[in-house]
Amino acid sequence: MANLPDGWELRVSRSNGKEYYLNVYTKESQWDPPTEPAKRSSMEKVQCSHLLVKHNKSRRPANWKGETISRTKEEAIKLLEGYRQDIESQQATFGELASKHSDCSSARKGGDLGPFGRGQMQKPFEDASFALKVGEMSGIVDTDSGVHIILRTA
Repeated sequence: MANLPDGWELRVSRSNGKEYYLNVYTKESQWDPPTEPAKRSSMEKVQCSHLLVKHNKSRRPANWKGETISRTKEEAIKLLEGYRQDIESQQATFGELASKHSDCSSARKGGDLGPFGRGQMQKPFEDASFALKVGEMSGIVDTDSGVHIILRTA
């Protein structure tokens, strides 16, 4: 099969000499020719911390403490930009600011969300998280929940 879908390689078995197909992402193999691009592992996980600032157009405009959020999206973005600057200038750590200012209950853990895989977070959050290298911090990420900065920790 000359034109394999993306993510597949044609291999030859050492034990019986037959051709098989290898998913280059998951290393799973199959005898039948693939008909669609290889799926990436659903086991692929990242671990991130985030600092969420909600605004009055957020899906649920209240924080984990039960406070109603009345700030505008623009005000939320300005707050996040300031927090990001404080982290970059080492005036505060990500965890300190997330603990003090995040509108997510993960604030109790310095913003740590624990490990998660694809399909578990809102798409813009997932895309940003998986694009980061360990130790890297995102720019502002806009989701239905509000605006975030994300720090990939693992």
